[in-house]
Amino acid sequence: MRKRDTTLSTDQKALSINLDKLKYGSIVEIGAGQEVARRFFSVGAAAGTIAKTMSAYDMAVSDDIYGHVDRYVSRARLLQMLDKEFTQVVDRLANVRAKNTTFFAYAATVTARSFKQKNECHGWVGIRLQLHPGAEPSDVIMHVRMLDDDNALQSEALGILGVNLIHGAFNHYQNPEWVVESLGDGLGSERIEVDVIHFSGPYFEEVENRLMNLHLIRSWLTRAVVFNPAGEVVVPGELLYRKPVMVMRGSFKPVTLVNVDMMCAGQKQFSQLAAVDENEIVSLAEITMNSLASGDNVDGADFLARIDLLASQGYTVMISDYLRFFRLRAYLRRYTQKPIGIVLSVRDFAFLFDEQYYEGLEGGILEAFGKLFPDNTHVYVYPSRRRGGNEADLVTLDNVQVPENLRYLLAYLKANNKLLAVKPHDESHLHIDVSEVLSGLRRGRGEWEGDVPDTVAQRIVDGRLLGFDTE
Repeated sequence: MRKRDTTLSTDQKALSINLDKLKYGSIVEIGAGQEVARRFFSVGAAAGTIAKTMSAYDMAVSDDIYGHVDRYVSRARLLQMLDKEFTQVVDRLANVRAKNTTFFAYAATVTARSFKQKNECHGWVGIRLQLHPGAEPSDVIMHVRMLDDDNALQSEALGILGVNLIHGAFNHYQNPEWVVESLGDGLGSERIEVDVIHFSGPYFEEVENRLMNLHLIRSWLTRAVVFNPAGEVVVPGELLYRKPVMVMRGSFKPVTLVNVDMMCAGQKQFSQLAAVDENEIVSLAEITMNSLASGDNVDGADFLARIDLLASQGYTVMISDYLRFFRLRAYLRRYTQKPIGIVLSVRDFAFLFDEQYYEGLEGGILEAFGKLFPDNTHVYVYPSRRRGGNEADLVTLDNVQVPENLRYLLAYLKANNKLLAVKPHDESHLHIDVSEVLSGLRRGRGEWEGDVPDTVAQRIVDGRLLGFDTE
């Protein structure tokens, strides 16, 4: 199996484009210098590649060139820039350049580290290009966060990223996973985060963008991606900014009636906090990469089925690489100082209070809980009951068993309202076990259908999802 060449430096990538006289276009950058253009100029032979470079920092000038937009660092502005620049380079040069030229426009609109304040450093970056002479253009656009503390370093990182995108789009378009992987060449996860990517146009018609965004996590370009109920990838910062957040973690293979009740009940109690406006709550169904992967592999069909089934119930879905809850909380705290709620089943307590789970932390389980609950964060604990059990079999936050040496830690968390009991809306679902549902559906139609929402059961049967009727 052919492998991607990972040995090329940024300058070697830029020079290879410059020496290809059939790739020609414009580079326009707003917000962090002209680092991408500088890379192409500094390696030499740029006359073979660059028709024009430009910055338009003044808002009035930018509006005059591209038209008005409500937000200057936005997907809308990036698309305006790509539309204008690509159309212009083709209209002006198609009859001048060689007939087998492939034209492109690279654009970036970003807000980098400010001289006066520590602002959120992010932007939209993209390329519109012909992948065959005379072809309709294809796009690769993405949202990025710059993680360096210094403006010059952020500009440098954007320069490397831009070269990677231009080189990858032209050279790896037949293998879009390689386009994603190549974005981090010469950077590393500590400098740039890419939390949204979108492929469109000719040669990308068969690309499943949800899988490409999942590949961002697998390529260490981000730690989390978010899908709205329409299945579209959204910028986490825009969704979560200054909002109270409620998270329900699970495998959702498939989403069950107990999941639905758990979220509804947890959200109702969460909304009673003084700092929470019920109308502003962002509710997330979160799946960890650990529950998606089997070894080094992710079953794409399985992943898409879970996303589609959750979307059918109106859920916003987060896929994250945060196995430990306190790291998930730290991620959410990037964007909001409003309360955070995590709702989980009492069945997960064996996992939550397993000290081996926190090996590698200097302070062990105490450090983990200290980082999970330093501020307005609460864990809502949903009860459980075995199938066919009675009231005496009900397990709640009040009677759940933890290791003897951790009983006082549990008591402390309860007494200080860090762990809160959730009252179910419908106790008839407390017996549902997702592993039993999955096992049942793989045998075909049966009792499991009563444990999931009707539309979920119908979709599983009609689409033969999640291994339906394979045993």
